[in-house]
Amino acid sequence: MRYLPESLQAFVQAVEKGSFSAAARVLGKSQSTVSAAIANLEADLGFKLFHREGREPVLTEAGTRALRQVEEILAASQRLDELAVRLSDNIEPRLSMAISDFWQADHHEQLLRQFATRYPHIEFECMIAEDEDVIDLLQSGRIHLGVIRVQSRLPATIAASRLQVQPQMEVFIHRDHPLAAQAQVSQAELDRIRRLQLNTWIGRESRASGPVWSAPSYLLLLEMAEQGFGWSILPRWLVEQFGHGILQALPVAGWPQSIAVDAVWSTRTPPGPAGRWMIDRLCAQRA
Repeated sequence: MRYLPESLQAFVQAVEKGSFSAAARVLGKSQSTVSAAIANLEADLGFKLFHREGREPVLTEAGTRALRQVEEILAASQRLDELAVRLSDNIEPRLSMAISDFWQADHHEQLLRQFATRYPHIEFECMIAEDEDVIDLLQSGRIHLGVIRVQSRLPATIAASRLQVQPQMEVFIHRDHPLAAQAQVSQAELDRIRRLQLNTWIGRESRASGPVWSAPSYLLLLEMAEQGFGWSILPRWLVEQFGHGILQALPVAGWPQSIAVDAVWSTRTPPGPAGRWMIDRLCAQRA
């Protein structure tokens, strides 16, 4: 390939993160290395990718057009890498995976049974994490793949594949709360009561109106709701399987809702054949 992959990645990360210094942190390189990589790419292309007059680099018109092509090149390279992994017999000795509490236990159990049969000698680790925490674990190399709700935007080094399973989420509260007796509950009524909200360690969701308590997992939110501390948006299956029959779904407009789910992994440290098998099986599962 005429253009160095490092230069292409530096360009995309600089656009994604908004600065050369931020791109350098993501790529684990110095700012001068990233700047040089982008300058070399500009020299190879024969035009400027960024305006550099301001505090932060701004894409030129040519840079905007080039960005789409560069993203396509990197995506094609990723697909080729994945094909090589699929055709390789070099099975990894260990696989680490992070899943959300909204991932239904029976889907996970079925998947693990198949995995144990196919790869009986691989060390396997599974942990619970949500959203930005999963992304951070992937970028740090702590895990090989994750299952998370679809994010509005992912880092350029994180690949995703959509799952066919869509967990159901509902608004729950203790059955003895006065709202549990109402035929309809408005958002204004909920806002006057403490919300039990999911918050990850790395990222923080925007603060909801009204009083809020937070926790990093749905299972903790379930326990807090059962203790009568407030209302929470929870996976229906989690309440049914691990609850104690004391929570009630509230009739709120727009609920229940289905969550779109992705399998995610890092393109910098992609899963081996066993990890790719896991991703394929995840994406093949149906509700």
